[in-house]
Amino acid sequence: MSVTENEIVENVEWLAKNGADPAGGMTRLLFTKEWLAAQLALKQRFEEAGMVASFDEVGNLYGTYSGTDGSEDIIMTGSHVDTVIQGGKYDGALGVIGGFLAVKHLVEEYGRPKKNLTVISMAEEEGSRFPFVFWGSKNLVGSVPASEIADVVDPEGISFADAMRDCGFSLRTSPTSAADHMKAFVELHIEQGNTLEMEDIPVGVVNAIVGQRRYNITLKGEANHAGTTRMCYRHDVIQVFAEIVNRSLGKAVDEGDPLVLTFGHIEVVPNTVNVVPGDAMFTMDCRHTDRAALVRFTEQIEADMAEIAAEHGVEIEIDRWMDADPVPMDPAIVKCVESACKEVGVRYRVMHSGAGHDSQIIAPHIPTGMVFVRSVKGISHSPEEYTEPADLKEGIRTLGAALHALAY
Repeated sequence: MSVTENEIVENVEWLAKNGADPAGGMTRLLFTKEWLAAQLALKQRFEEAGMVASFDEVGNLYGTYSGTDGSEDIIMTGSHVDTVIQGGKYDGALGVIGGFLAVKHLVEEYGRPKKNLTVISMAEEEGSRFPFVFWGSKNLVGSVPASEIADVVDPEGISFADAMRDCGFSLRTSPTSAADHMKAFVELHIEQGNTLEMEDIPVGVVNAIVGQRRYNITLKGEANHAGTTRMCYRHDVIQVFAEIVNRSLGKAVDEGDPLVLTFGHIEVVPNTVNVVPGDAMFTMDCRHTDRAALVRFTEQIEADMAEIAAEHGVEIEIDRWMDADPVPMDPAIVKCVESACKEVGVRYRVMHSGAGHDSQIIAPHIPTGMVFVRSVKGISHSPEEYTEPADLKEGIRTLGAALHALAY
């Protein structure tokens, strides 16, 4: 494929003009003027490249080269166009730009595909404006009921429905969608981690997206004077928290890859230097590619937490508010992407994704795979997010070879 690094960088920078944040990075939130400008600019670019471009009811954008075999079968690639607040230029955007460049060059070099070849710029994945995620991919594979967004508002109090309507979109009412004819979906994405960089490998072939269990854990002890309350008489929630973290992380290390465990937030009351803390709330996030292993490990940690709290006379409430299963990629698509890596001569490794992606919503319905490119220092969701142009090119070449095998 004759795509060049300069062409890739030009397209990345071009899209990044829509949503460049004066404070740094990219802020392109669902149903904002920056988001709409990006989608409209992409539609025009798709059309200029000879694609048939259109929006669906909810704001997903499609650009299609029609196939020669007369069927309605679709081979699709793409990702999401929205960003986090002050995010980077590559997360989501690379899958759209890279997908566009891959199919554009395929058609220029090989002519029209046999099957319809479509690039999708999904409306939303991040949940950065509204407390709702995967709006684009959820609507691709099925309608989102009105009840799910009825009470959803952004931090300024603007309702999801009003923001959607102001951009010219609505709830999906059509009984059919592009997914009805999709035969494969391949998503190009930055790794958002440092595995590929640490192992000096430019491309990853994703075989699974991890399952996640997330918790809010509340401890209720007894606040008391820091100087006069002897250690043996305390009901100190921080002591309990520390023992929970130490034991849990130790077990996570012993468990080994691919399990990861994170304690990411803590609030303490009264949170002052001279009072034994009496209340605390903290979060826990655990991820694994195997459902049974995830459940077994977290149930043991839950039991440990209850035991530690009881030993110190502290009450504990464990709220598991997220329980998402791991999602495997389609073995045939994984094999196809591996073959594409070999065809273009790129070094790669098969790996799982520790972050969530639109592919995890699509994979239970459509044969799905992912291509990762390495991220410098593993940084993502930041203005410092960066991937070397040479690695971007390798990822797009790999994607192109996979799409050629699937669509031609």
